[in-house]
Formats: sequence, C-alpha cells, structure tokens
Amino acid sequence: MLVIIVRPPVGASLELHARSAHRRRSRRPTTRRSPAAMNVIRTLGFAIGGLSTVALLGAPLAAQDGPPAARLVAEPASLTMKAGESRPLKVTALDAAGKEIPGAIVRVFGARRAVGYSDGQVTAFQAGSHQLTAAAQGAGGNPVILEIPVTVTWPALGRLEIANAPARLYTGATTTLDVRGFHADGSERKGVTASWRSSAPAVATVDRFGNVRPHRPGTVTITAEAEGVRATKALTVVANPVTAIEIGIADQPLRTGDVVALKATARGTGGRALTDVPISWSYTYVPDDSLVAPGVPGGAGIIQYGLFTGNYPGKYTLVARSGSAFAETTLEVKPRDVRRRISITGRGSITSTHTSDLWPWTGKDGRDYCLVGTWGGDGWALVFDITDLNNPVRTDSIRVDARTINDVTVSPDGRYGALSREGASNRVNGVVILDLADPAHPKVAATFDQELTGGVHNMFATNDYLFAVSGGAKYVIIDVRDIYKPRYVSEYRHPNARLHDLWVHDGIAYSAQGGAGTVVVDVGNGKYGGTIEKPKLVTVYEVNSGHEIFPYFQKKTGKVYLFIGDEEMNRAGRVWEGTNYRNEMFTPGGVPQTSGGYVHIVDFTDPMNPKGVGRYHLEDFGAHDIIVEDDVLYQAYYEGGVRVVDVSGELLGNLADQGREIAVFKPYDPKGYTPNASFVMNAMPWKGHVLFTDFNSGLWVAKLEPKQTLTP
Repeated sequence: MLVIIVRPPVGASLELHARSAHRRRSRRPTTRRSPAAMNVIRTLGFAIGGLSTVALLGAPLAAQDGPPAARLVAEPASLTMKAGESRPLKVTALDAAGKEIPGAIVRVFGARRAVGYSDGQVTAFQAGSHQLTAAAQGAGGNPVILEIPVTVTWPALGRLEIANAPARLYTGATTTLDVRGFHADGSERKGVTASWRSSAPAVATVDRFGNVRPHRPGTVTITAEAEGVRATKALTVVANPVTAIEIGIADQPLRTGDVVALKATARGTGGRALTDVPISWSYTYVPDDSLVAPGVPGGAGIIQYGLFTGNYPGKYTLVARSGSAFAETTLEVKPRDVRRRISITGRGSITSTHTSDLWPWTGKDGRDYCLVGTWGGDGWALVFDITDLNNPVRTDSIRVDARTINDVTVSPDGRYGALSREGASNRVNGVVILDLADPAHPKVAATFDQELTGGVHNMFATNDYLFAVSGGAKYVIIDVRDIYKPRYVSEYRHPNARLHDLWVHDGIAYSAQGGAGTVVVDVGNGKYGGTIEKPKLVTVYEVNSGHEIFPYFQKKTGKVYLFIGDEEMNRAGRVWEGTNYRNEMFTPGGVPQTSGGYVHIVDFTDPMNPKGVGRYHLEDFGAHDIIVEDDVLYQAYYEGGVRVVDVSGELLGNLADQGREIAVFKPYDPKGYTPNASFVMNAMPWKGHVLFTDFNSGLWVAKLEPKQTLTP
C-alpha cells in the first residue's frame, strides 16, 4: 500500500484534486473532545431516479482496471420473494463486445428497510413492489445502471394477538386495544391492519382503530380479524365508580418544550382513591398574543406517555376525564428564548476539493490540533494547529492510497490517530494508524486491512482499541496498544442489516444499521455478558433510520437518550425535491447539494423498553452528524448549516417547534468548491468554541456569544 507523507512549508498552498464527494458522521471520545467522523458514501456522481436513501449505503465505486462497462446483466432478471427470505443474485458487467469484465466493481443498492443486498444475497424485509439498483463505471466515468424489480409478499399470518386489554372496563371510559400479527415461524409482522367487531354493541362498541367504548355493565367479546385469522378477547364491563377527579399538577413557571408529568387521582364514593380506573387527558389552547396574528404552525401541545409539553407560548387548559367525571387546570407556557449570537472566529479554508470529517485533540506538546479529511480528494488529510482559535494554521498534510478519507479520529489520550480509506487503487482499503508523538507532523505507524477490504466508512477510537466499520457489513475491533503492530481482536456482524455508524460508550457499542435500526452490543461492559473478544448482542431498537447514532446521559433527569440520524441524500417525493447536484458533484462550481431526513430522539433509560419521544426535524434540510454535550445538541444539518440546540430537561416532541434552537450558521464562500453552498458535515464543541467542517469550504471555527439581557 502506498503511503506518502508530504510536508509543504507551513502556510503553503496544497492543491487537491477532487473526483468524488459526500459526507460523514461524528465521533467523540469519552473526554471533552467531540470528534466527528463522516460516513462517506460515494454516490457515483449521478442522480438515480427513485433510488432511496439506503441506496447510498454501499461502499464507494472505486476506479476499476480493464474496459468500462457497457451494460449490466442480472441473474435472475427479477425476483419474487416473501418477507424474511433470502435469494442469490448475480450481476455481471459486460463490455461493448458483450464479454464479461473480470473483476468489475458492481454495486447493488436496495430500498431502506424494504429489500437489501449483501454478499450476493438479496433479503426481503417489507411487502411491496421494490427494486434493486446495480451500478458500474462506464465509458468516460459515467455510470451504467440496471434496475432489478423485486416483488415481496408477506408470508401467511399464523395468528393474531390482542394486546393492552385491561382486567375490566368501566362504563364511559374508552380503552384502546392493539393487535399483533405473527407468521407461522413466530416472526412478527409490523403494522397489521385488522377489522374489529363487538359481540354485544349494547354493552360495548369498538371502532376500526380498536377503541372500545363501554356503555353498560355486562360481558362482551371483541374480535380482531386479518387475512382470515382471528383473535378474540372476552371483557367485563362494570359501572364506573368515579364521582370526582383531582388533578395533582401544581402551577409552575413553564417554557416551551418543558415537560410536565400528568398526575390525577380518581375518587369514588366517600372520596376513596381508585387506582385501576383509566383517566384520559386532553387540552384546549389559547395562543400567546405574539402568535395570534400568524397562528400556530403545528400542534400546540403534546400529550404522550403520561406527559404534556407545550410547543408554543400561551395558556393550556388540561382536562382529565373518566366517564362523566372530569377536572381541569390551566398552565401558562412562556417562550423559551435561548437564542444567542454565533460569530465566526477563524477558518481553515479548503476549496480545491470536498471536505469530510474533523477531529480535534490536545497534543503531547500541549498545543491543540485538528485532523481534517477530504472527500474525493485523492487520499489527503490535513493537520491544523488550532491553539489560536482565531487563526487556525495548517502544519502538515498526509496522503494515502485512497480516493476518500471519510473518517478521521484520534484516541482520547492523543497517542494515535487513524484515517479510514475508501477507493484504494488496489481495492485493499482498511485504516491507516498515525503516530502523534509529534502532533504537528504525524507519521504513519501502521496500516491495517484484515477483514476491512470492503472500505471503511467510520471508526471509533478508544485508548486501547479501534473500532472500524467494514464495507457496511460489520465492525472490526483492532488492538492498538502497540500502534506499530495492530492486531485483530474480534468483530460483530448483524444479520440482514447495513452498518453505517458506530459509537462506543462504557463498553457498549451503539450502531446505526439500515434494515435493523439501532443495534446495541456489549463489547466489554460485561453487564450483558460481552467482552472485547466476544461481543454480545444486548438489544435492537427498530427504527426506520440507520445512519447516525449518538448516546447521551442527561445528568439532571438521569435519562439516557439516543439521538438517531436519517441522513437521506434523495428528496424524491417531497414537496421540495432538491437539486440534481450529483451530475456536477465532481466539478468545481455546479449547483448546491440537497438532502433530507431528521434526528429521532429515543428514551433509552430502560434498554429493554425504549420509547421514541421526540425529534429534531426541519423539513427542507437533511440531518447528518450529531454531538450532544452539556445538554446542548451540536447538529450538522447539511444545507441547513450548523445548528446549536437546547436539549435540557425531559424531551418530548419536535425540538424545532419549541424555541429550543440557540443559534444557526450557514457557511458560505464565493470561492468554495461549490460557491456559497452550505453543506455542513459535522459540528462539535471545543474549548468554548464550535468547530465544524463544510463540504464545500473546509474547516470553520465559531463562538457562541453570551446571551444579551435587555434592561428597560
């Protein structure tokens, strides 16, 4: 493998040639540093009509030896499968003469959580008409594309199960029943739609959503039916004993986004407390004067999980009800107003190629540095001295055999760094490990590619071990206690999933995996029986998102939150469908990049009972790298810029609706690779400042100004 150390004079210009482009995700050690690492995904420089986000999960299409592809042939040409099945698929690249091209690189992509492809096997996840897209490099570097239809049907339902049925129902108190469907092999089919009916409508009725409304005492059997399979539940209705309800919510100062626990006691004759009677909650809303003219852009408040939050300022009257008894209380919610000014203090301009990830650290010499990768930049990484955050200075450059260094990282102790590689000339990728004894001028200690030849999208560094994502299929754990002799330790591969991002905290690895969700593995914590040599699965949180992941412990509430990012590079089907930027991605100039997707927020305090409680969603932009520190979210939101968000207190609902945004900055540079086009890759706090990289203009340094208090 070719590794070149280039040492231009300090401050000298280094021309970098760009051929390809994209993004990456952030990574942060368990120290104050918050390194962001960019999951670079080569999109072949073209727009694929109808290709979903997961289509971008494959390894990059490196330059191939031999003639360009003229067409692709799939065997079979189409597939019909049942969900859960896997079938072999072979895609062959042919030259202009119709002959097979030996060793041709063909990438096959599938739709997120619908159908996937790995190691020559197609796996079906979701019923429907889907397609796989195969791509290879054709004449002039233009892609050759083949669409392969995949029809997926569900296996027959084996049984239904009615869930959430209480021991008894009370007249006038509605209860919602859920239905779960299972196939003959025991696998569950999500989202089963059943028809419902009641055996005794005079006793209780049920609507098509499973809402059971008891009318008078008696017995009733509720039936759910789907695809000829039935489930029944016998229920008893008794007279509702509630004569009064007492609300136990104290009047308190609230800001938008603050969460209130809903507390109420149902009482019967003589004031006796009733503990098993359901109480339903609702609210009415009178907007604050500041909102009366423009109105409220979304739902004013949220009631969920026994909690309430007001998204917008105003007066909320909460109503608790059981049967004919009800009580109400009014709360006033005021504007959160956490806004602060953000100012740019310094730059490390990179405009001759696209920029990927950054990672700051304090060197052994006591000065501060930042390692920056390039995307499609022919394997260059740059080192900046950022001791003076008003004046970052490039001290060195490193070139390795790769098209893209999509992830860079540094160990928490600053002893070693690592560069991920994709698109190596010999197709052997892996990682390059750097000796940071002289932090201004790193030198290559070793390369490591065992089990990593598929290309490395992401890494996570601890002092003793380096975790590296291998071609989206698995992560490999490398012993780097001797950085000159790295050693393979173990690996973890999750079935039927496409790995994109990885974060390790306290011996637990959290990974974002398309087709599965968030996969949690014990890699040395020991609580769940895992070790670094033998990782063990803890749990999987199923979510239709598999790109970015950040676990965060909130000290004040004691809660653990997972922030999970979508990172969608295709806006097809939205009102704003974005630009056709991929056609010009590798040419300076061009049109601005566009994206979609948002950040999911999951209460993971109980890993075996996680709850999706919120999101940070801006419809016209796409979310990327995620860092949370000291109850502040530092979010790279691609063309939406770098966004700093208050995530203090319990979280519920869309943060963007609650006035939680502290500051926003969209970088612009008339001399950028794409001029004046914001596309922020990652952002992280560093010694009272915010560091971030922009795809088109390089490294930026910003500072949040103190909040100004106006005095009358």
